[in-house]
Amino acid sequence: MSRSERLFDLLQALRRHRRPVSGKALAEETGVSLRTLYRDIASLQTQGADIEGEPGVGYVLKPGFLLPPLMFSAEEIEALVLGTRWVADRADSHLSGAARNALARIAAVLPADLRNELDTSPLLVGPGAKLPADSIDIALLRTAIRMERKLAITYRSGSGEASARTIWPFALSFFDHVRVVIGWCELRESFRHFRTDRIETAAVLDIRYPRRRQAMLRAWREAEGIPLRGA
Repeated sequence: MSRSERLFDLLQALRRHRRPVSGKALAEETGVSLRTLYRDIASLQTQGADIEGEPGVGYVLKPGFLLPPLMFSAEEIEALVLGTRWVADRADSHLSGAARNALARIAAVLPADLRNELDTSPLLVGPGAKLPADSIDIALLRTAIRMERKLAITYRSGSGEASARTIWPFALSFFDHVRVVIGWCELRESFRHFRTDRIETAAVLDIRYPRRRQAMLRAWREAEGIPLRGA
């Protein structure tokens, strides 16, 4: 276990205890020697953690200390790398670039041992099915969703029939073979799914749709029988 991981585990252990806990108990909980524990507590204190206590008395972490962004476990690093690699490979060009930039910014502030974990991660994203070409900029759809704006589109169905729609987009799903916008369709007066490769034109309207995005997502989940998070 790297030093950064040890410090992370120690912080998590201190957060789990609301009352002073002995150094011996913390050492057993985090799997280190008592001497290493005292050294790690001193290191966290120099980084700004308000840890009160002393050997033989016990330690407690006062509220308010925010975990620095560079404190990741090895598995968290792997999750970040795998996720950003998938986005870089399967998302639109704007989101792909953002994923690469985010990973580079994280790497810039990581300590050397964790930066090496990030740079040498063995987790790879295998080749997926080739996505159909889109006629529109996917970033436009994400903007409409983020701003909760109505979207005017020309949509061509699987049978080739074109129709003009005004939709309230609230989610964008990424599948291996296709991307799908989920929204309320004013024409059909119901939730509808629109493949992005079948949207021929799209324009963000300067009109907010009347319900919040989170409420619409919840209603859609209920309509589709998808369990709500935390349920």
